[in-house]
Amino acid sequence: MEASQEELTALKNTINLEIEQYKENNTTVHPYDIAEQLLELRDISDEEYLSIIKIIPHELFADILSEFPDYVQEEVAELLSTKKLADIASNMDTDDAATFIQNIQEEHEDTAQEILENFDDEDQVLIQKLISYEEDEAGAYMQTELFSAHINENIGTAIKRLKRLKEENEIDNVWQAYLLDNQHKYLGAVSLEDLIIFEHELKFSDIPKEKHTTFSVYHKTDIQDVVEMVTNYNLNAIAVVDDHNKLIGRITSDDIYDIIEESATEQIYNLAGVNDEIEQEEDIYEIGKSRAIWLGINLVTAIAASLVIGLFDHTIQSIVALAVLMPIVASMGGNAGTQTLTVTVRKMALGEIEGSDARKTIYKEILVSLANGFLFAFVIGVVAYFWFHIPLLGVVIALSMIINLLSAGFFGSVIPLLLRKADIDPAIGSTVLLTTVTDVVGFFSFLGLASVILL
Repeated sequence: MEASQEELTALKNTINLEIEQYKENNTTVHPYDIAEQLLELRDISDEEYLSIIKIIPHELFADILSEFPDYVQEEVAELLSTKKLADIASNMDTDDAATFIQNIQEEHEDTAQEILENFDDEDQVLIQKLISYEEDEAGAYMQTELFSAHINENIGTAIKRLKRLKEENEIDNVWQAYLLDNQHKYLGAVSLEDLIIFEHELKFSDIPKEKHTTFSVYHKTDIQDVVEMVTNYNLNAIAVVDDHNKLIGRITSDDIYDIIEESATEQIYNLAGVNDEIEQEEDIYEIGKSRAIWLGINLVTAIAASLVIGLFDHTIQSIVALAVLMPIVASMGGNAGTQTLTVTVRKMALGEIEGSDARKTIYKEILVSLANGFLFAFVIGVVAYFWFHIPLLGVVIALSMIINLLSAGFFGSVIPLLLRKADIDPAIGSTVLLTTVTDVVGFFSFLGLASVILL
């Protein structure tokens, strides 16, 4: 990325100004904005980028680092000393620290271990536990910093304790007090909004049960189920419990938003036949290799479609108009199939297609595709007749259009459902398979009908 010296200087001055404002406790400065500007500076000048990240206060850089993409977090391990990285990580929330250490661990295992060893014993155990979770488990996304209170604790005492924790920056983004019994088991939560209306002399046990929320998730729960619960019930955070219903952490809405964005990005990339994780890398070879695999598969399927055309070479030679109209049939089938495929995969991701819903989805997509098939069959039939003045040619392409759009609707909904049943990500292979089906069915029906009807 090229930039003038004036632009570079202006960007540096903006970043330095915001860093100074942060030091002065200016609440208008947000780490996300500084992170975005630093990423822009990184693209312009590695030297200037490095000079600034070395002077950023560790507490601020901990928040900035949490906003960086994974590959930039990995890169930081090569730019700063292990001692500095450890101090920065210690200022991060436990979930962000665990993610940061995992990112470093992939390429710099020794550095990651040294950073981890700089934490005190209790935090080491917590972070190692977070790292041990599978990436699709709720525990991998929870943070252990939360505000809890004993059911028999005085409300006023708890509020004073919360104030002290906030002043010491031990906790942030507090929306509720999690209530525990003598065995540290989770009983429910009371929102701070409700808490302030009760007398401080009361105990939490005096708060009516209807003011309690009891939402929680098991630490091994699939994270997509957690996302669904948080979005369905409009939760700011959700408690995470262990095998014995003991409170071990919480998952906050900001993590849920990140998961939703990552999931949506992954689906979009997969539908295009590219790997979302590799696309974030800066290694051109790895990106090219990942795309080449799917392009290779697509080439094989394209050859299969060409072989179908080859079966009817005599028919095409006899009626040249067929060669002109063939792309229309294939294109319409491909686009109709992509529409169905996109809708089906998205509904599956949102959990809207389960059990009997699958059959309803297939019926619905077939009916929609069939309706469009008849509509555009009439249109292209009339166009073909006036274009080439061959009445039966209009009939052939009209029938082929109906057949291909019908197959596009059917296979566009069935293929992702079958892939999911086979434990294969529906977004990854569906596009290539569907394109093959619509091309083969389109060419075979069009040229086959032409052979029978016209010749």
